Amino acid sequence: MKFRTPVIIASAMAVSACGINSVPTADENVKAKWADVQADYQRRADLIPNLVATVKGSVQGEDKILTDVINARAKATSINITADDLSDASKMQQFQQAQGNLNGSLSRLLANVEAYPQLKSQDNFQTLMSQLEGTENRITIAIRDYNQAVQAYNTRIRTFPDAIGAKVFYGAKPKVPYQATTPGAENAPTVDFGNMS
Repeated sequence: MKFRTPVIIASAMAVSACGINSVPTADENVKAKWADVQADYQRRADLIPNLVATVKGSVQGEDKILTDVINARAKATSINITADDLSDASKMQQFQQAQGNLNGSLSRLLANVEAYPQLKSQDNFQTLMSQLEGTENRITIAIRDYNQAVQAYNTRIRTFPDAIGAKVFYGAKPKVPYQATTPGAENAPTVDFGNMS
């Protein structure tokens, strides 16, 4: 009996240091941060129909741009990533690509609005633009928080002693960080006010 007690205590300490609690905690944190990313993208998707309706009422002959925004929104909202998909690089890439296409369509729409000063002065448009800008900021913060949670999780499942529990008990796989997929996202946009003289 005297010999078994220290072995049991040592075994319990070894198991507790092998990620039994820390790996699922880190995994749940990643899932919660991903839910925040999805909520902010959904908020943006919900704002877009109001923005398009407001612009459509004031901008004539810009149907292609408005159609592109509507189609990009539909595609971006049709791709769902569940918590189980966070380790699937191809599904994450599809989601990121759809969101990037929507960003591009919105950018073209907003650049086109510059030609319609009466639209920019409308209260509804100003309110929607403020909400959209706030949403984009929320998305940026949510993605940063998600990527930090992914980094912490991936580090935890790859370092000793948690790597033992991560593999043996959970079969843990690394999560995929969110990356910008918009073509040319690394380049600053060019602002051109035309010939102002």
